[in-house]
Amino acid sequence: MHNHVLHDRVVFLTVNNEEIPWVDEHERVSLRTVCEGCYQITIRYGFKDEVDLPKALATASTLGLDFDPCAASYFLSRATVVPTPGAGMAMWRERLFAVMLHNVGNVAAYFKLPANRVIEVGARVEI
Repeated sequence: MHNHVLHDRVVFLTVNNEEIPWVDEHERVSLRTVCEGCYQITIRYGFKDEVDLPKALATASTLGLDFDPCAASYFLSRATVVPTPGAGMAMWRERLFAVMLHNVGNVAAYFKLPANRVIEVGARVEI
């Protein structure tokens, strides 16, 4: 189930984009135990590396975490920008920014996450 329960194992994932072309495969994934059943995985990519989260997460088992990336639920955040009149930018700039942000690519596809395992949690942000 995707919600209304605390799962037996919760993994908080951080993806860092480094300012180097490539990150060595052996240095890509690190694991930290937060508390029983909660883990922090950090994955590092260089700016020329191909991003593939399931492939990187599959190496978590070599670090001591029994983890199946294809059976996991991935929670992603999505912000919807809403232009509002008042102080700040001119309304046409706010609308332009909202359109540009709306045209950003699909995050799940970029990370190569299985589409049927992704849950997006959204928020409306007034600018």
